[in-house]
Amino acid sequence: MRENLKKTSITKEVNLHSLRHSYATYLLEQGLNIVTLKELLGHTNITTTMIYLHVAQCSFKKPHSPLDTLYNYPENEDKV
Repeated sequence: MRENLKKTSITKEVNLHSLRHSYATYLLEQGLNIVTLKELLGHTNITTTMIYLHVAQCSFKKPHSPLDTLYNYPENEDKV
């Protein structure tokens, strides 16, 4: 990892734990729920895992009626 880091223009300190943080943030952004992420990371307390929520840039969907799914309500119209 250090050899590859030298080949980049990254000046911030990076270590293997940085990869863990990046992966956790990526999983949240892909829609993984926070409870599952807590289990994957091995955290005992959910508040530790919730730290990743302020870093992740997640898109949110507008709530809709379950009846909308019966009529194939377009997914692209319910995004904020």
